[in-house]
Amino acid sequence: MRALVLPLVLALASCVPAPPADTASRAVAGISAPTGLPAMKTFPGSAPQPAVVSNRDLERDILDLAFTLESGRTLSSFTRFERPVTLRVTGSPPRTLSGDLDRLLARLRAEAQIDIRRSSAPDASITLVAIPRDDIRKHLPQAACFVVPNVSSLGEYLAARNSGAVSWTRVQTRERVAIFLPADAAPQEVRDCLHEEIAQALGPLNDLYRLTDSVFNDDNVHTVLTGYDMTVLRAWYDPALRSGLTRGEVAARLPAVLARVNPRGEGLAPRYLPPTPRDWTEAVQTALGPGAPYAERRRAAERAVRIATDEGWTDHRRGFSHYAMGRLMQGTDATAAMQEFLQAQRYFEITPNTALHQAYVASQLAAYAINDHRPEDALALIAPHLATATRHENAALLATLMMLKAEALALAGRPSEARIVRMDSLGWARYGFGSDWAVRAKMREIAALNSARG
Repeated sequence: MRALVLPLVLALASCVPAPPADTASRAVAGISAPTGLPAMKTFPGSAPQPAVVSNRDLERDILDLAFTLESGRTLSSFTRFERPVTLRVTGSPPRTLSGDLDRLLARLRAEAQIDIRRSSAPDASITLVAIPRDDIRKHLPQAACFVVPNVSSLGEYLAARNSGAVSWTRVQTRERVAIFLPADAAPQEVRDCLHEEIAQALGPLNDLYRLTDSVFNDDNVHTVLTGYDMTVLRAWYDPALRSGLTRGEVAARLPAVLARVNPRGEGLAPRYLPPTPRDWTEAVQTALGPGAPYAERRRAAERAVRIATDEGWTDHRRGFSHYAMGRLMQGTDATAAMQEFLQAQRYFEITPNTALHQAYVASQLAAYAINDHRPEDALALIAPHLATATRHENAALLATLMMLKAEALALAGRPSEARIVRMDSLGWARYGFGSDWAVRAKMREIAALNSARG
């Protein structure tokens, strides 16, 4: 699962480390149903950027995604569905699910060239089970959604969860998979679960911190499948591969597969980022996860920065280390925290495919600028990232940036513009945050940055 998220502004709490080691899931983020605000806005379509990755890097990534679980356990054979994939929806899905699901399936057919269709048949390949969030928390407290093999209902899962029947290590060919997602979560959270869990049901069960442009990364920066992810899935379902192949057999076939599905990657030089030490992963998860006392989390964040420095990293993982450190210092030393965010931005800026990472950091730095009565600086920080949030279909981030922009405009003596931007942000906030109280809480949180309000 993905264990963490980049929080949107100062007071947002991060998500938590993984639940059961071999259960693929998405970290929880609590929201209830929306009421009493302007009409919800949604993204009409996707415009993913094509993958820009060397095929030598992509080959290594696919092998690590295919033959290792998030827990670190290895898999002996490659698995996928070997027949056209059917998908049915059960339970009590929210009204936004159907449209988001149809758009995702259309992308999978067009971009990944996977034969996947909706069905009402009880023997569907993938069953989406929409259940109350409390039911998910009862069984996996730290997960927002999760995917399990060889079952099609919650009852089947509960009956089999203490046996090997639902272990991915025992799967030889994927036949039946169930995805459990929260029926009462914010629309964006439900959509994010659809993207990550359907992708895992079809292909990779692992997450890798070294990936920058992918949902298959524990940092949760990306919430919808990227061009890179679709390239991985297209390679996964290439006719040259099949369930049962060993790592060596897949490795032997991948160069030809990738030459077909990613021809531009043949001429790109590999970056070949070094592996991520388990110590660093555990330090970051402790720093940004709940359950540990503040002092322990602070020591973990310091350890993550120290490991990243000792490893000589200059990539996004170094930036993420400083980001985690900044998050931990905000409540005790705001000036030092800002320096950590600036360091994070420095490393994100020199790493390819990190526009979305930079947008998250910009929201933090813009909050500081507003709090310091520097509205023009805040506006300059926000401006480049509104399009980024839109392109990546992240309504929560887009709404946050727009609310920050509205506060900066008000602080700059431009109240009419501020009102228009603030009102426009609410439609995106309804999709991103969900409930009326959550949207209004976000508005109050950002308004509180502007002390000029009195």
